[in-house]
Amino acid sequence: MSIATIAALTILLLFVLFLMGLEIGFSMALAGFIGYAAIVNLEAALNLVALDIFSVFSSYGFIVIPLFVLMGQIGASAGISRNLYDSAYRFIGHVPGGLAIGTVIAATAFKAICGSSPATAATFATIAVPEMDRYGYDKRLSCGTVATVGTLGVIIPPSVVLIIYGILTETSIGKLFLAGIIPGLMVALSFAVTLFGWCKINPEMGPKGERSSWKERLSSLPSVAWVIAVFLLVEGGLMEGFFSPTEAGSMGTFAVLVLVVLKRDLTFKAFIKSVMDSLRIACMVLTLILGATILGRFFAVTKTPYLVSEWLSSLPVDPSIIIIVIIIFVYLIGGSFIEDLAFLILATPIFLPLILKLGYDSVWFGVIVCVTSMIGIILPPMAINVFVVSGITKVPIGTVYKGIYPFLVGMTICLLLLLFFPGISLWLPNMLMK
Repeated sequence: MSIATIAALTILLLFVLFLMGLEIGFSMALAGFIGYAAIVNLEAALNLVALDIFSVFSSYGFIVIPLFVLMGQIGASAGISRNLYDSAYRFIGHVPGGLAIGTVIAATAFKAICGSSPATAATFATIAVPEMDRYGYDKRLSCGTVATVGTLGVIIPPSVVLIIYGILTETSIGKLFLAGIIPGLMVALSFAVTLFGWCKINPEMGPKGERSSWKERLSSLPSVAWVIAVFLLVEGGLMEGFFSPTEAGSMGTFAVLVLVVLKRDLTFKAFIKSVMDSLRIACMVLTLILGATILGRFFAVTKTPYLVSEWLSSLPVDPSIIIIVIIIFVYLIGGSFIEDLAFLILATPIFLPLILKLGYDSVWFGVIVCVTSMIGIILPPMAINVFVVSGITKVPIGTVYKGIYPFLVGMTICLLLLLFFPGISLWLPNMLMK
């Protein structure tokens, strides 16, 4: 049997395992093991699995993942998100759709300490949706907003997705964090513009809230200042070379923990829950990385990434067409049927050689992958944020989806701008980390 036939059968087996409901990390590991054994031999495949399991779970570099996840979980459990929402509400709650726009602003600030999309969606589903219900907001707008703003965690640092991309591609995590700031703010601005226009056209979707006094507004700012301070500590330490990514995660987690303890915003029970949730998420991510590592060994033996790269680069079309039509299409479609983080881990090692061969920057491609993943997170059928919001608010999934579609226009425009103007994402890292 030829290597090409074995490669095709292994990929087919991978998707069969997905459809059978086997966990994605285990599916990738099993398919990679069987394919490697078929090409080399069983003994080599067993040795490979043992070495990969040890290398992944003993890697010092991967400690950064649970640390940044723990920082976000502590912030979510301590009510930091509620303080940010209250501050945003006091400033713009009186404009059309103000409560929803306040949710966007609060979520954007909250992402400075929390890199989990489902956690953000769940947090604001419990905080913002009841408040918007009180003012008569349409369920489509309120639930759609909360599900959509959760995607900001994919691009705004400290993003777990950016961290994993940096580890997989050996790209500077500090540069990736800086590269994600402007695109993240662009997407957040597109959300706010969408909401304002939506409520201007149809005021009944998002009625105005109460106008707060300047004294109330100013009194709410300290909670925002603390979050900015933590963000500057983490990002500034990485940028200046004071911290490695792992040390930055440690410092950020410690700073958030000290902050919430001093403010007495975190109970011991909530702290234990944060630790357990962080362990669960970190174990899931590490299992995905392990599965992708084993599958990647199989791809390396078959030279699949390089064959794909050679074929795509030989097509008689402009490189930008290859990226837009093929790579982004694959990420969107694949991420709609497979959990987006898992598909990123699976697909990135295949497409990165092509991106580098075409002369593009790996930092820029990381931003493109993240923004594409943001869209994939809220596209059916695997729209995890929609399921989270629907489960918490008891609003039908179809209603949440109807509230998401208007935001896709702005997200698509942002993606196209980042594609054709790479300097938008590369300006900060090139200026601050030469």
